[in-house]
Amino acid sequence: MRSDAVKTGMQQAPHRSLFNALGLTKEELSKPLVGIVSSYNEIVPGHMNLDKIVEAVKLGVAMAGGTPIVFPAIAVCDGIAMGHIGMKYSLVTRDLIADSTEAMAMAHQFDALVMVPNCDKNVPGLLMAAARINVPTVFVSGGPMLAGRVHGQKRSLSSMFEAVGSYSAGTMTEEEVEEFENKVCPTCGSCSGMYTANSMNCLTEVLGMGLKGNGTIPAVYSERIKLAKHAGMQVMEMYRKNIRPRDIMTKEAILNALTVDMALGCSTNSMLHLPAIAHEIGWDFDITFANQISEKTPNLCHLAPAGPTYIEDLNEAGGVYAVMNELAKKDLLNLECMTVTGKTVGENIKGCVNKNPEVIRPIDNPYSQTGGLAVLTGNLAPDGGVVKKSAVCDEMMVHEGPARVFDCEEDAITAIKGGKIVPGDVVVIRYEGPKGGPGMREMLNPTSAIAGMGLGSSVALITDGRFSGASRGASIGHISPEAAVGGPIALVEEGDLIRINIPEHKLELAVSEEELAKRKEKWQPREPKVTTGYLARYAAMVTSGNRGAVLEVPKR
Repeated sequence: MRSDAVKTGMQQAPHRSLFNALGLTKEELSKPLVGIVSSYNEIVPGHMNLDKIVEAVKLGVAMAGGTPIVFPAIAVCDGIAMGHIGMKYSLVTRDLIADSTEAMAMAHQFDALVMVPNCDKNVPGLLMAAARINVPTVFVSGGPMLAGRVHGQKRSLSSMFEAVGSYSAGTMTEEEVEEFENKVCPTCGSCSGMYTANSMNCLTEVLGMGLKGNGTIPAVYSERIKLAKHAGMQVMEMYRKNIRPRDIMTKEAILNALTVDMALGCSTNSMLHLPAIAHEIGWDFDITFANQISEKTPNLCHLAPAGPTYIEDLNEAGGVYAVMNELAKKDLLNLECMTVTGKTVGENIKGCVNKNPEVIRPIDNPYSQTGGLAVLTGNLAPDGGVVKKSAVCDEMMVHEGPARVFDCEEDAITAIKGGKIVPGDVVVIRYEGPKGGPGMREMLNPTSAIAGMGLGSSVALITDGRFSGASRGASIGHISPEAAVGGPIALVEEGDLIRINIPEHKLELAVSEEELAKRKEKWQPREPKVTTGYLARYAAMVTSGNRGAVLEVPKR
């Protein structure tokens, strides 16, 4: 056992004395030590139930012959962090989570791990850690929130942010906003649409690192507790068979995840997290490769914010496995990939039928013949930008308009809510990238303000920052290179014509190469916004959005 390094032999007598201090018995120390990484806290709605999940996992591990030992991981609520300095600390926690989990697991020599995440950076951070540590590992999330209901219609957090925009536009009263406020988030769990947390929990199933239902069983269902017990039991089966994360999270598994991402219409943030996970297994891929996957993968789901259905509906329709089974009908998945069940993807999804063709479109009747995400390139984004095209209305798939340029999110929101943005405009928000932000803030406030003010079908937004999975509309993020390193987005001037063509994957600034060269000569790097603490260290080490904003040690 790996844990023999801390519990067996005379040299480990001091170590055993400390296990005695923990109250562990000889019988417990004779068994494999299973670390349970608990992301429980009392500030994130998606994590407030994780204490129950962890207790269920502990029971499962113990029933299957292991000794469960809990240690923590942090998590930020992106919704609460939105629109202020706190959002600078969201994406950056992904690497803190990966690093701290690696440190705890290696320092204490656990034989196996069960990861219990739920929200946005927590899931990919723990997937990155799992790849690094590479001991038998199973994931079980806390589950999605049920959709709220306002006036008989299902609603979610994106509806709440858009309600604020409607209030600014004078189309909603304060009392109506308050009704939304009290009803759109009715239970614990990760927010109820196909936002980033649910995207990553669903893709964890596809990667093979979670059991069936990990991404879709609602947080408040007792089935979630049973799932957690089975996860605890399954990690012991993995231990006995020596099945490890790098046996599961292969290049082929990541390509499967990218394919299902296109079918589900996941958050654009998956295009930050999948490259980061790939990086951990030694594969650095160019995000423009996603277009090749998209071209052959039909979009089968329009979950909120793209449409009127929610994760609870996807669960009832058969879940992620039913979507995978549809894709398998056209040989779009590698069915030989290993999973935490000890079986292949093909064995897992066999017989998982689509129970609701309105929620999961059949493969021969998709919403579109191509996937839900697209990477755009051109002289404005030489290294790419990402758009959730399944959440873009038809009128905005091809658009051109004058640039309205802002050097931070706050200035853009003031202009939008002040009525200074008009139909046809292209809002450009820059110096919000991984280095420039620092931390690559999500732009849910400006996208929601645009939608709430009735401009969603006439105004585009482009940024070197990123978007919440709750954003919808012609919102193009991850523009690379970013403004802080002198990317073309730093050279855009007020009134420049910008051309967007999503079907052709094009993003162009209608300015001559000669003029851009002149502007580049005059451009000067800006002083860092943050010069102390973790954000300063992060800014010094982070790569661009098209590489997943992974951290690299600066070259000497």
